[in-house]
Amino acid sequence: MRRKNRMKAFGLDPRRFDRTQIKFYSYLLPIAALMALPILFIVFNAFKPLDELLVYPPRFVTTRPTLDNFRALTSTSAEKAIPMSRYLFNSILSTAIVMAATLLITVAAAYCLSKKRYKLKNTFFAINEAALMFVPVAVSIPRYMVVFGLGLIDSFLAHIVPLLAIPVGLFLVKQFIDQLPDSMIDAAQIDGASDYRVLWKIVVPNIIPALSTVAILAFQASWNSLEASNLYINNEAIRSFSFYMTTLAAAGNQSVMSGQLHGNAIAGLGVQAAATLIMFLPNLCLFVLLQARVMNTMSHSGMK
Repeated sequence: MRRKNRMKAFGLDPRRFDRTQIKFYSYLLPIAALMALPILFIVFNAFKPLDELLVYPPRFVTTRPTLDNFRALTSTSAEKAIPMSRYLFNSILSTAIVMAATLLITVAAAYCLSKKRYKLKNTFFAINEAALMFVPVAVSIPRYMVVFGLGLIDSFLAHIVPLLAIPVGLFLVKQFIDQLPDSMIDAAQIDGASDYRVLWKIVVPNIIPALSTVAILAFQASWNSLEASNLYINNEAIRSFSFYMTTLAAAGNQSVMSGQLHGNAIAGLGVQAAATLIMFLPNLCLFVLLQARVMNTMSHSGMK
């Protein structure tokens, strides 16, 4: 409160525009415009007619926006045995389950690593820290062996189980819980609160920024995942929308390499542009909704 009053006294109230803020806008607006260019290109590309998609040098902004690419995407899907809506449903369902289960597992594990006392506690945390060093490709073979051993080959659970553990999410949430005073938790337990009640009534409300970041990480890991559809699943009906996207891209690339840029090959470029926008929009929307909390996480704010 005192800090806000001092800021207002010097004309630095962030809720009001002041001419002293112009220098900040002069720095930030060009950077923001540069960062927005790839997003705008994806949006404009999806609405370009086919002739503009093939123009060289490429045009950034379309002069004749059209919905033909989305109509072609729908018609292409209708011609296949498995419609696009099925792939989309699989991705939405698996992503929702992964997000919910990841948040539940992460917050419970972080609470145990932060506030509970038991043997090998530091060892478990050290294992999680070591897991941060491995890129997904490095553990693809062991992960396949685990999935095979669990009997999840050609199962919808293959989209979910391998993505439930996010080491960086566990590390981040634990650091936030570490900042909660032990006295507050001890007082709740003295009053008769169980660990579950302490977790959901005291811990979770104070670590919302960290959980928002974990939700974004879990969403991106599941929504963009190709591993399950490529390695663990042969049944086309339970593959993901990201896999369907790769089939469109592969068809377009084969046509370009063979020089057959006509007919269905050209239409495939427009279909791919429309599908890319559909794939990208959920990531953008989720980040816009949660970006304020993510910024709090990045500044490591914890409890105020």
